[in-house]
Amino acid sequence: MDKKRILILGAGVMQLPALRWAVDQGWFVSVADGNPRAVGAAAAHRFINVDLTDIEGMITAASELQAREGLDGVFTAGTDFSYTVARVAEALALPGLSPDVAYKATNKAEMRKIFLEKGVASPRFCMLEKEDSEDKALGELRFPLVVKPVDNMGARGIRRIDTDHEYGKAVKEARRFSRCGTIVVEEYIEGPEFSIDALVSGGRIHYTGIADRHIHFPPYFIEMGHTIPTRADETILAGIKKTFESAVHAIGIDNGAAKGDVKWDGTRAVIGEIAARLSGGYMSGWTYPYCSGVELTGAALLQAVGAPLGGLHPSRKWFSAERAFISIPGIVASVEQGDAAKRLPWVKDLFVRVKKGDIVDFPTNNVEKCGNCIASAEDRDTAVHAAEEACRTVFVRLEPGNELTESFLFRNAPSWIPRAFPLEREENITALKNMREFRVGKGSPAEGSGRADPPLRGLPASRGTRIALSPLPHIEGESSIDWHGISFSRALELVQSYSRAVLVEEENDADIILGSLFWNAFSKGGIQAGVWLLDTISEKGMRGF
Repeated sequence: MDKKRILILGAGVMQLPALRWAVDQGWFVSVADGNPRAVGAAAAHRFINVDLTDIEGMITAASELQAREGLDGVFTAGTDFSYTVARVAEALALPGLSPDVAYKATNKAEMRKIFLEKGVASPRFCMLEKEDSEDKALGELRFPLVVKPVDNMGARGIRRIDTDHEYGKAVKEARRFSRCGTIVVEEYIEGPEFSIDALVSGGRIHYTGIADRHIHFPPYFIEMGHTIPTRADETILAGIKKTFESAVHAIGIDNGAAKGDVKWDGTRAVIGEIAARLSGGYMSGWTYPYCSGVELTGAALLQAVGAPLGGLHPSRKWFSAERAFISIPGIVASVEQGDAAKRLPWVKDLFVRVKKGDIVDFPTNNVEKCGNCIASAEDRDTAVHAAEEACRTVFVRLEPGNELTESFLFRNAPSWIPRAFPLEREENITALKNMREFRVGKGSPAEGSGRADPPLRGLPASRGTRIALSPLPHIEGESSIDWHGISFSRALELVQSYSRAVLVEEENDADIILGSLFWNAFSKGGIQAGVWLLDTISEKGMRGF
């Protein structure tokens, strides 16, 4: 193929496969992003600093590019700016979808209207524009409901609602994430969820990946990973494809990429969303190529410059798994063990999204996760285990003494966040109820022991403090696992290995003997909480905390 000139919208991680593929083909690559420090800004031949929401500014920049040196196509993947791509393509007479089709595939309210009109299986819904009363939807729909902004991605502002009490706050939060102020309230569909990538050529759909999505932490919808190919049986798979195809044709995507989220409610497939682009979430650019041998992003780029599709036949039948790692609230002190995670067998990639000094929180959307690990292998279980073990290996250490972590552990944790290790053995539950928060050991010159209120104030403040943990009677009997799949006993071992505290086994050798203070924190926040508490005691001291 002759050397092509492509403009890629977005210079983030999700656009890296497109940038790299086009450069490797010898194309001249321009990339546009509002962030001049975006990771992909230096990967292209030319960087254009334009906000992707500024459609007219993007058209002007692309027109100048075309007039100066020519332009064969415009493209995006893993962003919600397919409408901007379509507007630029129309203005410059480049290949692409019409703006009308791209808008319907971007705006969730318009999408829902089309699905209703065309008879596509989708949730019942109510659109709330900026001026509409919040109560409008409650007169038309029944709980449980899902509230979502019409023009955002990454599950920002989306949550499940089960009661009137939750509804008003959720609506306000969804509006905050909507650029136009409009939101959709729709009935919640129970059942497993699937992610689909496809390329459409002349109205014919070429499937390029169907994955199982792993959604956790209600009332929010946090994708802790996906596994591809799906393990859905043929009946479910046929239903998923039928609904996806009806949604693609209803929106009008006849040439270009199509991404879909579909749920199976037990009897039928119900469409969640359709997007006129390749998926984000590491599927189109990483996990599908790893398991199939198909460079899906390259095929989509060829289509974006008007070339025919080709090279979509899989050359291997492997499995890929992507998993996420997350954090409790706090400020990142360091991200550790990344090299060890990358060296694990079958692990292909590690993406760390946080760094020292970043504020982290338990995620309420998919942007708030700390990072992702990807593995690929010849069998499903091996790929899944490798990705999950890599996530279990990475450790996000939190800044000692920080109030965000203290508040979460001891005062104001949201009730929806599950405990890392809820105690199960009655002997341990009883022992914890009767246990002091801490005791001053015989080796300490400090006076007093017992409670501190808040818990951390008043503890002795010595950097070399020797700490013992008052044991629970049957630790080996606890079978709970945390949100990364780490067992209670293994997590306790990791706390001790990561801690900078001077830990001693004999209480007679300790300055402080931690009791319920440690176990309550560990139960609530897992490894991070245990290490944070020990780091805080050993490095910061507690007086005046």
